[in-house]
Amino acid sequence: MSRTVFCQHLKKDAPGLDFQPYPGELGKKIFNEISKEAWAKWMSKQIMLINENKLNMMNQEHRAYLEQQMEAYLFQGEDIKIEGYKPVQK
Repeated sequence: MSRTVFCQHLKKDAPGLDFQPYPGELGKKIFNEISKEAWAKWMSKQIMLINENKLNMMNQEHRAYLEQQMEAYLFQGEDIKIEGYKPVQK
């Protein structure tokens, strides 16, 4: 049986994550307050941020930037602006 959380990103009850996806206190907060759906959306944004900005995860500043963007997206409702990304026109 999956657990349900009130997702701070989606502002509704939704299925919670199966495990803590990030270390430390922030990871606990994500586990307790973010849904699987919101986390999946963040993962897509994260991949685009890493690729378009050519972030190096060995670089402490790049990791700090990505964590800041993650918190803003998941908990503050900010949309992530990705330089150079142009959505496919349908």
